[in-house]
Amino acid sequence: MRGLCPGPLDDGSVLVRAGAGEWARYYTARLSALKRKTNLNLASSGAQPTVVPRSGHPISRSAISANALRVLYRLKEGGYQAFLVGGSVRDLLLGLQPKDFDIATNASPDEVRALFRNCRLIGRRFRLAHVYFGNEIVEVATFRAAHQWQPEERDEDEWHAADPAAQRVLDARGRILRDNVYGTIEEDVWRRDFTANALYYNIEDFSVWDFVGGVEDVAARRLRLIGDPVTRYHEDPVRMLRAIRFAAKLGFSIETHTEEPIRELAYLLTHVPAARLFDETLKLFLSGFGCEALRLLQHYGLLEHLFPQAGALLKRAPHGAEAQLLQAGLANTDARVAADKPVTPTFLFAVLFYGPVAERARQLQENGQPESLALFNACEEIVRTQQSRVSIPRRFTLPMREMFTLQPRFRRREGKKALSLLSHPRFRAAYDLLLLRAQVGAEEAEIAKWWTEVQTASAAERETMVKSGNGPGHSPGTRRPRRRRRRRRPSSASP
Repeated sequence: MRGLCPGPLDDGSVLVRAGAGEWARYYTARLSALKRKTNLNLASSGAQPTVVPRSGHPISRSAISANALRVLYRLKEGGYQAFLVGGSVRDLLLGLQPKDFDIATNASPDEVRALFRNCRLIGRRFRLAHVYFGNEIVEVATFRAAHQWQPEERDEDEWHAADPAAQRVLDARGRILRDNVYGTIEEDVWRRDFTANALYYNIEDFSVWDFVGGVEDVAARRLRLIGDPVTRYHEDPVRMLRAIRFAAKLGFSIETHTEEPIRELAYLLTHVPAARLFDETLKLFLSGFGCEALRLLQHYGLLEHLFPQAGALLKRAPHGAEAQLLQAGLANTDARVAADKPVTPTFLFAVLFYGPVAERARQLQENGQPESLALFNACEEIVRTQQSRVSIPRRFTLPMREMFTLQPRFRRREGKKALSLLSHPRFRAAYDLLLLRAQVGAEEAEIAKWWTEVQTASAAERETMVKSGNGPGHSPGTRRPRRRRRRRRPSSASP
């Protein structure tokens, strides 16, 4: 049981101001039990890690970024602890090349900045140091500590740490709003999400420190959350999306206790800032495993909380043309990532919203709107509704809208206006969408074939193609009657 309670339940219930002159009592036993358990572990056992020596793991410094090594050695020479941490250690154990390298240290952010002139401190929720080496950024985080909590009166929607200088804040649902309480590596490990991401590579002796059985879980390709899953998902609901992302990316299974609460707690995503969910969406669908991510999002009931219209449509017609187009679009995106070709969020959101936009546009056409106008208005309506869940910048929604409104123009294949479409700034993106529509039967295959051929045709061949009148409603070889030019009346001479 969590949330508002009629009265005290046990030591885990706390009073929180609910309004002017009103108080509410929240049951927080799961959260406090986790913190007490953490502190007990540290006090009784000293939280001693399992240390895997260099001879017992495959991680070589040659696989680590040279700039990350510079940061590690500079911190070590400055008298601080320095560890490579997180997904980079996990990937190196799996024989993969990490995308980036994160570092954890007992140096405070200000102490890190004092060591590196090319350093900038960022973040309010978590204070971090970014060390810049050209286009590469090495992120340095200070060890964070576990702490006990108590409510304060300054905000009815937040819980604050007992120490005002600690700068740790949770909202009434248990979601972390700000956390800049620094501690030791023994405390820091309990603040991380999954055991596979809680591994520390020590630059001192090149060993791997494992406090939570992460090495074993990596070897078993298993994703297991640290601590009580319900509490951890309440602290940060995005952890559910991270579980999906890592499972899709690495082919890991999700451990039973980790996956059990996901369906029940999926609604918590509606309380996450929409801008943050935009970033998580790109990580899910533009990293080369979009098809599997979509499958897992549907399986665990998360998709409808990210994209309500798309989720509802896929439930109604899981094998319809719109669902097939989404699958085909994500498959194309995955193939481009695998081939190291560029991908764009504009195309991603076009295939995600194609079904809802097409469905709404048909309704508007039945009410008498022309096709292009119906597509325009449907796209505006769907995007406006979506922004409360996943905030999509206009630099992506505006080109996406043009992709939709250009679709009817592909049916006009005669005259100079047909060729002018080739020079439109959004032609290529709209053409890619046309191919997908033809692939799933939402558009005639002949139209897609014609636009494929005209792009590689010579100028003379293009002239012949547009003169042949093989657009809709015209048979090959027939010509449209030539319009006679009206004579202009001679203007009367001025007196």
